Amino acid sequence: MAGPQSLTSALTAPLIRQNPVTLQILGICSALAVTTTLATALTMSISLTLVLTLAAGIVSLIRRHLPDTIRLIVQIVIIASLVIVIDEVLQAYFAEISRALSVYVGLITTNCLVLGRTEAFARRNPPLTAMADALGNGLGYSLVLITIGSLRELLGKGELLGREVLPLAETGGWFTPLSLMLLAPSAFFLLGGLVWAIRTVLPEQAEAPEHSPPARPEPAD
Repeated sequence: MAGPQSLTSALTAPLIRQNPVTLQILGICSALAVTTTLATALTMSISLTLVLTLAAGIVSLIRRHLPDTIRLIVQIVIIASLVIVIDEVLQAYFAEISRALSVYVGLITTNCLVLGRTEAFARRNPPLTAMADALGNGLGYSLVLITIGSLRELLGKGELLGREVLPLAETGGWFTPLSLMLLAPSAFFLLGGLVWAIRTVLPEQAEAPEHSPPARPEPAD
């Protein structure tokens, strides 16, 4: 059974040092598509974290009874079933946000982060450790989405969660919204800037160069 230290490490490591988005560059489609507002980023974050944690627990519970030949099919069925439940709940109680998220909730089924953690970790570890790892990765993913969603809504609308934060020029304030922040390219640049900032603070996360520059010839005497 995993000790408290290993559970804590599995939960906290994916937040910054092993963040699945900034380090492994996983799940960036939703990071680019659903972060126009903080509300949609929060909803997507909660949905993916719930699906990932529950799927990891279920896969870990049945890991000893899961034939290798059909393991991926079974994992996808489990993930898809959980996604359907989450999608139905959103449509029933949060219809406006569900419409804003469009197809991206359904695409959690094919999110490489979800399938990657169930296949690489949950299938080889006990349920508590697997769920701690899944929750940590979900929170790390959520941290990136919430950061980008907050910046895009704040700079693009002057709002957070639909409430005015920066006084708009059109109502007598000083802030003019940057409409570019509501377009997909802004999320790409913000994510790139976030990756650069983290790898500047933690240089060990930067990949080693694939090629070394040629040596300069020595000047002739």
